[in-house]
Amino acid sequence: MTTSDGWALVTGAGSATGIGFAIAAALGAQGRRVAITSTTDRIHERVAELESRGIKAMGRVADLMNPAAAGRLVAEIGEVDVLVNNAGMAVLGVFDAPASLEDMPLEIWRRALDRNLTTAFLMTGAVLAGMKARRWGRIVHVASTTGPIAGIAHDAGYAAAKAGLVGMMHSLCLEVAPFGITVNSVAPGWISTGSQTESESRAGRASPSGRSGTAAEVAAAAAFLCSTGASYVNGHLLVVGGNCVLESRA
Repeated sequence: MTTSDGWALVTGAGSATGIGFAIAAALGAQGRRVAITSTTDRIHERVAELESRGIKAMGRVADLMNPAAAGRLVAEIGEVDVLVNNAGMAVLGVFDAPASLEDMPLEIWRRALDRNLTTAFLMTGAVLAGMKARRWGRIVHVASTTGPIAGIAHDAGYAAAKAGLVGMMHSLCLEVAPFGITVNSVAPGWISTGSQTESESRAGRASPSGRSGTAAEVAAAAAFLCSTGASYVNGHLLVVGGNCVLESRA
């Protein structure tokens, strides 16, 4: 199989201004059938928006930190040829409180890993058998510049999880390349979404580009990595940061 005719599944797509929904829209514009998830019923509003653009779409409410949820989700959707692991960071715009490493409760550390890394592990494991059988697949992790490239003080759990996504990618791409499956990541920098804080907006304006990026710009990068034309791009981290050089920042 050299082309994709199954579903494109994007997790964490409940926000109208978020990266996940922008990726779903970009994949739909390519002519793909798109399945999207979030933790609340607002996902059905996003489905209606996609359908209003002529995109065939379905939405599911799922808590992907539940180990059984990923398998149920894929069973309901059917053939998934494209997976974008975007779920993570915040739930309904609510972030974990920042904390220095020595003061960080173990619960917060584990939640950061579960939300940003384990969800991707579970979802990826749920779709791989089908992709291997069809000998085609695209997997894209939405990582971050925080962790793989730079750092933010008092957010070690998030940084560790996002760096973990890239490490998982590097290992998995070697396992699945013989099956026509690619595994890549995008690393957004300062991106203007509904959950962007004022301090993040200021940081975007202070970047060499003089502004924050847009969700659509991240989506364009992810959509390329999901395309048939990206068949020889594997194990790559594509930074969408607007910076020539990124430095750790406090």
